[in-house]
Amino acid sequence: ERNSNKSDNHEISFDDTAKKSFEELVAKGIQAVKNNEFQKVVLSRKEIVAVKDFQFEAAFESLVSAYPSTFSYCFYHPRVGMWLGATPEQLLKANITNFETISLAGTQKDLGSKEIVWENKEKEEQQIVTDYIVNKLQPVATELLVSKPYSIKAGSIWHIKTTISGVLNTDCSLQKVVGLLHPTPAVCGLPKEKAKAFILANEKYDRGFYTGFLGELNCSFVREIESTDLFVNLRCMQVLLNSADSNTKVYLYMGCGITKDSVPSKEWNESVNKSITMKKVLIKN
Repeated sequence: ERNSNKSDNHEISFDDTAKKSFEELVAKGIQAVKNNEFQKVVLSRKEIVAVKDFQFEAAFESLVSAYPSTFSYCFYHPRVGMWLGATPEQLLKANITNFETISLAGTQKDLGSKEIVWENKEKEEQQIVTDYIVNKLQPVATELLVSKPYSIKAGSIWHIKTTISGVLNTDCSLQKVVGLLHPTPAVCGLPKEKAKAFILANEKYDRGFYTGFLGELNCSFVREIESTDLFVNLRCMQVLLNSADSNTKVYLYMGCGITKDSVPSKEWNESVNKSITMKKVLIKN
């Protein structure tokens, strides 16, 4: 059975099989956590959207307008293709030896409430990410400062965020730090290698550049001093340049952090909320 929504220039559709398949994947991840295979795993899915008369400039302008507090981008590379995104997750910001990174996890839709209330599941999920980052950085940095968790909104989605900063040891390179941090528990899981192995064995699709990272490396377009500003590729879309028909095919990627307290139906709804935020950009396009 296929469900679809139409507008003048777009048709966005998915079948019930996608919902069933994702919920089964999540259930398998929950069981693996309960079996003590890992503490957390981030599981994702891909949606295909057909867009008529797709305009890159209009899509990018919509991203910038809809997500003013995120890193918005549009780029092409022959190895990964054409991508657009508005990611709220900074991987690493560095200026000589000083650095800053963030712990970002937990998701809820913005319902207009003045006070954001988080369930224990989301708070524990975010704390796992924070603890992981701090443990990875302690051997290679000093003067670590960890902020209290606070809520931050990216478009119509709220997350829990913690800022972590410090000074890198003189013998620690940016390449080493990136290797320690990525992939973070916010996009992979914990322990990293076990969660990654589960993802590769069970997701059944290629993430491509989704959950990769990008940004300014050892340079700056706005500052004269050498600096680095890298972001994890979330809240993104891949645009296929050579479609067989008149519509442009766009791939949307959505992931959810799975812990012992996760509920498959709720994780599906979370993934739908994330996809809606990107579809709004396409509808405006």
